[in-house]
Order: sequence, then C-alpha cells, then structure tokens
Amino acid sequence: MDAARSVLSRLRTAGFEAFFAGGYVRDKLLGRPSDEIDIATSATPDGIEKLFSRTFAVGRAFGVILVLEGDHKFEVATFRSDGRYEDGRHPENVVFSTPEEDAKRRDFTINGMFYDPDTDRVIDYVGGKADLERRVLRAIGNPRARFTEDRLRLLRAVRLSARLGFAIDGPTDAALREMAPAIVQVSGERIRDELAKILVDPSRSAALEKLRDTGLLRHILPEAAAMEGVPQPPEYHPEGDVWTHTKLALDTLSNPTFELALAVLLHDIGKPPTLVRADRIRFNNHDHVGADMAARIADRLKLSNEQKDLVVWLVQKHLAFLQWELMRSSTLKRLLGHDHIDDLLKLVRADTLGSMADDKYVDKLLALRASYKAEELKPPPLVTGKDLIEMGYKPGPGFKQALTDLMDAQLEGTIADKNAALELAKKLLGPPPAR
Repeated sequence: MDAARSVLSRLRTAGFEAFFAGGYVRDKLLGRPSDEIDIATSATPDGIEKLFSRTFAVGRAFGVILVLEGDHKFEVATFRSDGRYEDGRHPENVVFSTPEEDAKRRDFTINGMFYDPDTDRVIDYVGGKADLERRVLRAIGNPRARFTEDRLRLLRAVRLSARLGFAIDGPTDAALREMAPAIVQVSGERIRDELAKILVDPSRSAALEKLRDTGLLRHILPEAAAMEGVPQPPEYHPEGDVWTHTKLALDTLSNPTFELALAVLLHDIGKPPTLVRADRIRFNNHDHVGADMAARIADRLKLSNEQKDLVVWLVQKHLAFLQWELMRSSTLKRLLGHDHIDDLLKLVRADTLGSMADDKYVDKLLALRASYKAEELKPPPLVTGKDLIEMGYKPGPGFKQALTDLMDAQLEGTIADKNAALELAKKLLGPPPAR
C-alpha cells in the first residue's frame, strides 16, 4: 500500500489526477484482500515515463505503463475512452479522456469505481456501490457491447459472480448466454489463464456449474460438459452422475495448483466415451482414454510441455492405487518415488471423497511412503547406459527396456550389487558383442 500511495503522490504532485482503480476498489469495499492495485491517471504515457525511472511500456498504445516502485509493480493507465473493437480484444484506437469516460468503458459496474486514499473517497460514475450492496454483477452500459469488445469477459463474468457469490444481472445474463458460442474466438492461452483463476479459487465448482448452465462449458471444454447425465454404479458412486462426482471432488481441494485442479476436473473425462452396461455400469480403460483426451485439451489450452505431462500423468494414474497391495514391489516403489506423487495422492483423495467414500486408504499410502527412505524409492542405478555401452552394447529398442528391467530387479531386491546387475544385463541382452 505504501508503494502504491507513493506512485499516486508523485503523479498528483506533478499536477495530474490519479486514483486507485478497478478490482482493488471493489475488494476494499467488500472487505476482501486484494492482490494488486491499478492506478488510473490523467497523465499520458509520456508523462508517466518522465516521472518514473523504472517503467515498461506494456500497453503504450492503450495508455498503459508498468511502473516499478521498490519491489512492487503497478499498472498505471491514462484515463481513456475506446474506439471500435474489431478483434474482440483490443480497441482500434483510444482517446485520452476523463475519469467518467474511463469508468464507462470498463467491463462491470463493480470494477468501474475509483478510490482516493487521501480522502477515503469512492468515485462512482456507474452505480458500482449500489450493485455491491445488491450483490449483483452488471455490465456497464450495453452488456452485448461489453462482451463484443472482449469476449473473455464472458468467462470473467462467471468467475467473478462465483467468487463473490453474486447473481448476474438479468440483461447481462441474457447477453452472456446469447454470446456464449463466441468464446471460441478467444485464444487458448487467454481461456487457459481465466480457467486457471477459476480452478484455483474455492468457488471453483460453483463457477463450473455456472459455465455449464450458461452454455460456456460446452464451447471451452466439451469433454467436461459431456460428463453431465452420465450414470455411475450407485454402489460405488451414490452421489450421482460423473459431473456431480467431479464437482464434489473439486470441492475437497485446498489451495491446489492449476495443474492439480485441472487434473481433478479431467480425471473422469474418459467415462462418457467408455460407458458400457454389462453386469453393471462400467467404464473400461477410462483412465487411459481420459489421459489421451487430456493431452488434446492441454494442447488446445496451450499448456507448457511440463504442465501437459503432469496433467496427463495424473489422469492416467488416478486409479493406479486401487489394488496397491497386489502390486509388484518395483511398481509400487516407482509410483511412490515419482516426483509428483504428492499431487497424485491429493487427486486420489479428492476422487475418493467425491464419491462420499472413506479415504483412510490414502492415509495408509502416505504412511507406506513415509516408511521408505528416499534411496529405497529412487536408488542410484547399479548399471547405467554408459556401463552397457562400455560392455559393447549399442543403444536400441532393447537397450532402454533392459535398463528398466535392471532397475525393477534392483527395486525388487533380486540384485544388490553391480556385478549381479552386469550378469543380469548379459542375460537380458545376450552376450556382449565381440570387440
């Protein structure tokens, strides 16, 4: 707060109007903590850059300059009104204007207020305070125009209403539902970022239900929308269909990462396409089918390779512990020693609690993992690829499998030293080639 007030003071001392703006004002009036403070001012980008030595022109064409003050970053934006939006994201041009005009070009009334910390005064040209009191999310002006300007606002409306527990105003809701198909015109990266904010928030399942209800879900995640109405065997899932189960599982998460929450959302997306009715309702191989589907979703949302690998692995392995007592020691140790075992166990617990089942077996798994030393789960290999090459073997299809089999034998305890490992390598690969 001190750093933000310092930026505000410098602007005002130079003769410019300046206020805190947007989400900070909303959260302050609601008594909620706010992660960031944006500043709106009459200073032009040139004026802002002259006043501050550490700046980045992150959106100069739209009047936005990033100002670094100490360890803090603030978006300082010139009061403006916007021209036409041709790309559904950016105005063709902007005109620097007044605080009132600036407020009227923003998305929702509760985000369109300014605050003067020196006088503790809220400047409200759009009825934001009244909507906060009514607990209503309402677009500023014509809702359809606001959503046409930036179609990501369709998702943002759902996220904010769920996060704050606000109803969506009637005309705003009607425009949202009408324009839901237009969300596909937003880039995968922007949808991903908004989805991440939804999934890490405690209101995640409420937001997902709003996405489903408004029709947005079937356009951004049709695979998830397909879970609604898919029955499950009541003896294992008394809670209801796959969609209900997924929301309940998500509700059990506490401060999840985006990747974990996304994996929980997607862990059963393989059920709709694998549903069969035999002796009972079954979803044969849905974990592997779901992993393939998750990979395609990850590509569509432009996840990084690291994010994609983690989400796909979690979906693929979410049933891995069902019969862990029957696992080979090597298989169990590999799983318990995996870099992301903590996330997998959190998913397994969420999956279990989402079916109203007892999750004590997860505690047993945690205790089992704790019973092993780190070197027992991930020991240094007795034989490496380099060792095999020095013996005369050439890398090939059997080479990698031999290394896997050697590590399995090591984890099983059937080999305990390098000589035994080398002898086993000869059995697996045949006699070393003559030199």
